[in-house]
Amino acid sequence: MKALVFDFDGTILDTEQAEYTAWTQAYARYGGELTLHDYLPLIGTAEPVFDLYAHLEAQIGPYDREAFDRERQEVLHSLLAQLEPLPGVPECLEQARKLGLKLAVASSSSAAWVLGHLEQHHLLQAFDHVITREYVARTKPDPALFLKAAEALQVAPAECVAVEDSLNGVRAARAAGMFTIAVPNPLTRHQDLRQADVLLPSLAGLELEPFLSSLKPVHPR
Repeated sequence: MKALVFDFDGTILDTEQAEYTAWTQAYARYGGELTLHDYLPLIGTAEPVFDLYAHLEAQIGPYDREAFDRERQEVLHSLLAQLEPLPGVPECLEQARKLGLKLAVASSSSAAWVLGHLEQHHLLQAFDHVITREYVARTKPDPALFLKAAEALQVAPAECVAVEDSLNGVRAARAAGMFTIAVPNPLTRHQDLRQADVLLPSLAGLELEPFLSSLKPVHPR
């Protein structure tokens, strides 16, 4: 293996829980309900799989979407300000650098979102490339983001280990031909991530060199 390709949301920083909490609180204030079952398909993708605004309108009727979004964003920003990188992430990046591995991010989110958070948490310099939705026509579960990351790193997809948290991400990484590690967070633990080659509860305490040396795909390509 020559490279690690990380998802961002829910893998490096648990913005996903913050996003879901902000949506559910905003829904509740307006008299609606957003279940985890409805929200889960949105995790890891920017594709229009479910319209959260229309879903609320179907429950309560017409409402001021701009006011709703302002309130939701206020809650979100408050929650994001409390976040730290997920356990083991900084240590894993440091180990990868010492091993001479190339590093990239492949995220369905926007460049402004991903770069801003990485810079804020002093992680941006760890990565050789940050590939976001602006680089591709389709986001996850389409493999384009991971293929673009491999291209940018100048390695074959089969020489990359993808680190993901969501079903959309796992599907994208595997479709790209990458060995795929799933590290679910409190939301994505409710998804079936058995398509991944390896399922880890956390990156905390991971000894990267012996771990990578032991990897053997458990799913045929």
